[in-house]
Amino acid sequence: ERPIVAQLFSSNPENMRSAAKLCAELGFDGIDINMGCPDRTIEKQGCGAAMIRTPEIAATIIQAAKDGIIEAEKSIPVSVKTRIGYGTNEMETWLPFLLRQNIAALTVHLRTRKEMSNVPAHWEYMRRIVEIRNNVSPETLILGNGDVVDMDDARKKVIETGCDGIMIGRAIFGNPFLFSSREKESPERPTFRWGVEGRDFIQSILFRLHIIKKNKYWLRHTAAIPLAQKLAVMIEHAALFEELLGDIKNFAIMKKHFKAYANGFPGAKELRIKLMDTNTVADVQKVVDNFLAEEKNVLH
Repeated sequence: ERPIVAQLFSSNPENMRSAAKLCAELGFDGIDINMGCPDRTIEKQGCGAAMIRTPEIAATIIQAAKDGIIEAEKSIPVSVKTRIGYGTNEMETWLPFLLRQNIAALTVHLRTRKEMSNVPAHWEYMRRIVEIRNNVSPETLILGNGDVVDMDDARKKVIETGCDGIMIGRAIFGNPFLFSSREKESPERPTFRWGVEGRDFIQSILFRLHIIKKNKYWLRHTAAIPLAQKLAVMIEHAALFEELLGDIKNFAIMKKHFKAYANGFPGAKELRIKLMDTNTVADVQKVVDNFLAEEKNVLH
């Protein structure tokens, strides 16, 4: 599937140069540099959102990625993903700085690092961000990110704000059908836009209501997809993880995906509990087979 872009992070120019060179040689279609991740382990390395505090280093990292691509004798674009600021909204200074680095695209997560995902994304700022781009670097594409729930929502935001495209993140969890043709056949969307993911970030009763509404929407949206098909994709996901990353990553990483797949249908909670005890794709297959067999018995 093309294009496929490698996302990298580093505060060391030499490491970025060599990583970008390798990615170019491997055949990636572009390099995206993460300057927005709020994870503390990433920030301790001077990477992710920490780059917002060190624009000079950010500039050297972007140039290092370009140098690596040149060394690989390739010609692929370099883009950046970031936030509107660190502790406060700094988009009037930080975004123009990035745009002056001659990047192909700039993805803006419409929250500050301090806000994490605790507040709704500030889509009201996107029109101004597009204006900044037009004034500083008209050829750079602007992509919006934050609280985009589906493809219809993405299209609507592009039309309303004038940005060039949308990056979708959390909405794909547990719903790999998001980009399928079923999306166009889904029912009318609710008017709200939920601002958080999961219980970890619930800050108020208002957000609790958003979560409830979002789950009801998810149920309507995926109702046309048989449960057995959803769970079959979950098993395929686990199998690919085990095949490609089994020697590198702990299988426990898959459990966050199990929580998303096993959600919003009768017996989902019980299924999730059993999936939390799995350690291999064979375990997952057995749990799902037993669950579907019990469901079939109940229906008959």
